[in-house]
Amino acid sequence: MAERPLPACDASPDDLALLRRFEPVLRFTRGEEFFPVDIEWYLQQCSLWVSLPDGRTEMVLDEGEVTPRTLAQPRQVPPGTVYYLQFSGPLNLAELAAFQVRERLQHLRDPANAFRESLGRLARVGYGSRLVDALFSLSLLLRGRVPGDTAAAAILTCRKGRATGQRPVYYGRVVRDSGWIALQYFFFYPYNNWRSGFHGANDHEADWEMVVVYLYRAVDGTLHPAWVACASHDYPGEALCRPWDDPRAVERSGTHPVIYVGAGSHAGYFQPGEYLAEIELPYLLPVIEQLERLRALWSRLFGSGTPPGRAAARPLLCLPFVDYARGDGARIGPGTDQPWTPVLLDPVPAWITQYRGLWGYYARDPAAGENAPAGPMYGRDGAVRRRWYDPIGWAGLDTIPNPAVEAQVLERRIHALQERQRALDQEIDSRGATVQELGEELLALQDNAHVAARAASVEASLRAARADLDALRRERAQNAVILEALAQRREQLAAPDRARLLAVAEQQRHVRRQPDPVSPRELRLAGWLEIWAAISISVLLVATVLLLVWAQHYLVIGLTALIGTFVLVEAAFRRQLVGLFALIATTLAAVSCALLIRDFFWPILVTGVVALSLRLLWENVQELRR
Repeated sequence: MAERPLPACDASPDDLALLRRFEPVLRFTRGEEFFPVDIEWYLQQCSLWVSLPDGRTEMVLDEGEVTPRTLAQPRQVPPGTVYYLQFSGPLNLAELAAFQVRERLQHLRDPANAFRESLGRLARVGYGSRLVDALFSLSLLLRGRVPGDTAAAAILTCRKGRATGQRPVYYGRVVRDSGWIALQYFFFYPYNNWRSGFHGANDHEADWEMVVVYLYRAVDGTLHPAWVACASHDYPGEALCRPWDDPRAVERSGTHPVIYVGAGSHAGYFQPGEYLAEIELPYLLPVIEQLERLRALWSRLFGSGTPPGRAAARPLLCLPFVDYARGDGARIGPGTDQPWTPVLLDPVPAWITQYRGLWGYYARDPAAGENAPAGPMYGRDGAVRRRWYDPIGWAGLDTIPNPAVEAQVLERRIHALQERQRALDQEIDSRGATVQELGEELLALQDNAHVAARAASVEASLRAARADLDALRRERAQNAVILEALAQRREQLAAPDRARLLAVAEQQRHVRRQPDPVSPRELRLAGWLEIWAAISISVLLVATVLLLVWAQHYLVIGLTALIGTFVLVEAAFRRQLVGLFALIATTLAAVSCALLIRDFFWPILVTGVVALSLRLLWENVQELRR
């Protein structure tokens, strides 16, 4: 059913009413404990601290003294100082043990509402990812991290808040730029328990997330939704920007987009499912670049197959973590039993613009994953986020005119190129005449030795003039091709109901990497694979140590046999034996060819030269017979 457009009006519609018309519906996963809250309630539970450059920490405001007004007060601090809030007070051992016992009893009494993994994350990836994951887990012992009991303390605090009537809140902002109207919905979660609650990458206090709906004003003045984007980990906005009118891309409840929230991480997705979130390791980029070159070479030499390529290289570049966005838990938004309480950011309050500190505990994690985030306007480094100052460009819509003006933009571009073509025609005629004049002069001077210097100068000028003329003609030819393509697009846009479809296709070309849920086939893998994935890296490391200690003389043979056995077992579990044997056969064939070339280089070379000579002789004889 077609979306009924908003009525036309001379002035901008009420921003709050506009936000409410398109506010999203959030669907969570069972086991989620943290939901969007009012920041005033959150601040009442917090104390404000400062981490000084010399490593000392000092309390600035005690619990109960932190308010939006006191948070935004300017303070003089030395460079390198970090302000941060602290939400979760520590639990003692007795309190933590009592909490864990109550949680386990609750899961036993009500197993249907407890979170359960469908397939372990390490069973979804290869050995490389498992090894890097093991090193990453060990690094948590050395890096700064959020204390383990803070998640339990945060859960208890938030449960008390909900029991006293705490309602879900979003902070809305309307931005008009480049012909688009961006409706930004900011959600504040008190805690991110992705690591401790759902085996994810990190825990940290506080979590700011966002959903954006993009509207445009049609020629008749009506407003139409065109795109939806949401924040998700480190994906650029354009990777999670979807066309409003495509039901396969965006699920809607009336005029409200449905967003599936990752358990613990609170990342947003448009489809329910389980997503393999991959954290990139920048220091391994040189390795992946070399593997990419190897993949390209392998593909050219041996075709598609299953050679080392992106699938083999990604484990060395990424840490695997599963984001569970099943949508089988709580629901917030229109049509649910938990409607939104909106707060309009107009004007933008001082607690957003003036406070550049962190909204939760500062763990001093050099990788920053365990540190709390800054607010919706700033990053952890204090710089303004692009999604705040440029929400249009953040979603990749700065290169796409809205459908109401796209035809006009196209016509302007066509007119500009046509004007350029006319200017090029005139310049080409003028430069062509100059080239001919210089050519005639050079012909006249070539047989006169007494003007040799002048002839050399004219020849140099002629070469430069011809190069300039060639560039102009090349540009004119390229512009002609571009004009033809623009004319075809103009015809497509003029066809009924084609403009939006074309815009969708254009936008999808900008998507660098599109997150998709794990396929049901992967989730049906045998349970033995999970056990193997859990123990394989440890067994491999222990076996390698035993070889080093007890069988150093057979180290190469032993490692080869060990790695081969592990690869064979992994392929058997993943039902990829045929592909593995094909890869081995292709590799052996390539190695055999290389060995033959090495051992019989000169006979091969002589045979090749004789064959080439006979081929040339045959072609020359054929020409003589003609």
